[in-house]
Amino acid sequence: MTWKDLNVGCVITEAGNAAEYKSGDWRSMRPVWDKERCIQCGVCYIFCPDAAIYKTEDNYFEADLYYCKGCGICVKECVTGAIRLVEEEE
Repeated sequence: MTWKDLNVGCVITEAGNAAEYKSGDWRSMRPVWDKERCIQCGVCYIFCPDAAIYKTEDNYFEADLYYCKGCGICVKECVTGAIRLVEEEE
């Protein structure tokens, strides 16, 4: 599904179908973690407004790029500066 297929106003018309909307498709910037600077505190996870950050098997955090909109809140809130935004590649 692309943005052209969405209802006007992005209204969810069926219960439980929000997961079908991959909202990260229109992102222009994406977060990248520097594992050497990351202290695994989870602040990025807590502040993500889209719940697009998850904990990996090695206890670091990453963004689920299907849902991350590239807002940069995780970058702003990271206490060690371990996250930066990079331009999305085509």
